[in-house]
Amino acid sequence: MGRSRYKITEPGRPHFLTNTILNWIPVFTRPDAVQIILDSFCYLQENRGVKLYGYVILENHLHWIAQSEDLNADVAKFKSYTANRLVNYLKEAGQYKILEQFNFYMKAHKSDRDHQVWEEGSHAQLMQNEQMLRQKLDYIHHNPVKRGYVDKAEHWRYSSARNYCGDKGLIDVYCRW
Repeated sequence: MGRSRYKITEPGRPHFLTNTILNWIPVFTRPDAVQIILDSFCYLQENRGVKLYGYVILENHLHWIAQSEDLNADVAKFKSYTANRLVNYLKEAGQYKILEQFNFYMKAHKSDRDHQVWEEGSHAQLMQNEQMLRQKLDYIHHNPVKRGYVDKAEHWRYSSARNYCGDKGLIDVYCRW
């Protein structure tokens, strides 16, 4: 899981996760890059049994709440897969400056690759009860509002806020808890 003091302590229970692009480089300003994340979330739900409670994708990081029987492995697979897809997408889009930054800021011990996309770790926090889960969902959904990007949480396209307002979100999330 990377070198972090945050650990997935009880994989079968929901955890709040944060994944940050290396050096906070803004990658998710392009809809195709965001779609890579959304597609990966759908794959995890459909094929790995991950329960995705909520998410928000901002320009250089994302927050999500998820649980699965092997959340450590699922998060590792998510980060590996999305990193490879993002690198390929950026190559196809001719975004070589971003790729150069992924190489420049890469940690020295990552010698098995040309690029590092994600910062290490996922800052996992166990959701100890429903109140904590609701608090983190509120934080996730209001993140774009606090940044001044939208006036209402459900207006942010790349978030599960719509799902919790009774509207159709871009992907399904697990709201029945």
